[in-house]
Amino acid sequence: MVEQETSRRSLLRLIGDLPGNLIDLIKSELEQLKLEVLGKVKHAGIGVGLLAGAAAFAFFAIAVLIAAAVLGIAVALPGWAAALIVGGALLLITGILALIGITQLKRGVPPTPTDTIESVKKDVETVRGIGSNGV
Repeated sequence: MVEQETSRRSLLRLIGDLPGNLIDLIKSELEQLKLEVLGKVKHAGIGVGLLAGAAAFAFFAIAVLIAAAVLGIAVALPGWAAALIVGGALLLITGILALIGITQLKRGVPPTPTDTIESVKKDVETVRGIGSNGV
């Protein structure tokens, strides 16, 4: 008889704790959502910054290559060869920055919180009794 009352009290306590537990779950899911979105936005920002850097180097590379073409046409001296080497190096830097920038953009776009969505789906299934909750 005492065991039955204890189990009833425990069940009532569990039912009473349910709203608080759900609120805690929702708060933690919202925190996870915020962190995930901020991480993806950060990668997108880094990618945009690196692409802007690549654009700046491309601008200077074009200026140097134009200067090299002018020097090469005006006077056939080794000066134009040096300008072509500098221009080629600038284009190489531009390509590297552009590849890194594109990689960063792909990591951050689209900024949908996929991990959080999957976690919420699992939580809903567990509350409904569909999924396995590890017990």
